[in-house]
Amino acid sequence: MNTTIRQYQSNDLSNLMAAWESANNLAHPFLHKNFVAQVRKDIPALYIPNADTWVVEVDDHVVGFMALIGNEVGAIFLQPTCHGKKIGKMMMDKAQELHGILELEVFKKNTIGREFYTEYGFELLEEKMHEPSGELVLRLKYNGGTLLKA
Repeated sequence: MNTTIRQYQSNDLSNLMAAWESANNLAHPFLHKNFVAQVRKDIPALYIPNADTWVVEVDDHVVGFMALIGNEVGAIFLQPTCHGKKIGKMMMDKAQELHGILELEVFKKNTIGREFYTEYGFELLEEKMHEPSGELVLRLKYNGGTLLKA
């Protein structure tokens, strides 16, 4: 299995959206369909143009992506068939290599994401309401392996 991370190109959009759709359905079944439909529109229109987006390929096929806004991990999604193969860690390592200290928000009900971030070494900063979805989110920080006392 040949796995590489590279910067997003416009011809990656359909595979990126397929990865998002599969991973989003698995991790976020609690999100309202209208919210998900809006995010689906916003990814190509708003998020990708305003983020440093990276894709991960397995054997020359895009299976996931991450979107960075400075040191903020705005999104990280991976085809569920690729979970548990250290590909998500590889993407997060790239983000950490680029920015050092990282921050992100994850839905409290997203147990898959929360477990991944905990294993990676993220620490809780705060819990708050995500107004657009009406769901609680956790703000997390990674400080290069140093435990934080927020």
